[in-house]
Amino acid sequence: MSMLKATQKGFTLVELMVVIAIIGIIASIAVPSYADYVKKGKAAEATATLADLRIKMEQYYQDNRTYVGGECSPGSGDRYFTYSCSAQTATTYTLNAAGKGDMSNFSFSVDESNDRNSTYDGVSGNCWKTSKTSSC
Repeated sequence: MSMLKATQKGFTLVELMVVIAIIGIIASIAVPSYADYVKKGKAAEATATLADLRIKMEQYYQDNRTYVGGECSPGSGDRYFTYSCSAQTATTYTLNAAGKGDMSNFSFSVDESNDRNSTYDGVSGNCWKTSKTSSC
């Protein structure tokens, strides 16, 4: 008497559920980390642009002895932030970057004394914060 052995093909339901659980755990860690990474990249646009505009304002002051009429907007490249000047006089200015869209909880500013302020995803500081947990 010979008995034929049946061979198993495929996966059991338990094996499939274990794989799905592992993928879910990895995704729950990876997605928020990736979102924070993307926000850091977008926030870097604001700090780099404000630093560039500050240099242009100081160069304008050196040439004209006034900040009035200096360049307050990058002209292009403002995908995630809106740039503006406030309190612009002959001897003072404040450059502002206000987030737009999904970056609306972000804002950065710098003045003629290089005093920097920021709101990074709702957390304020007296510097340009690079993350929610960074200190000034």
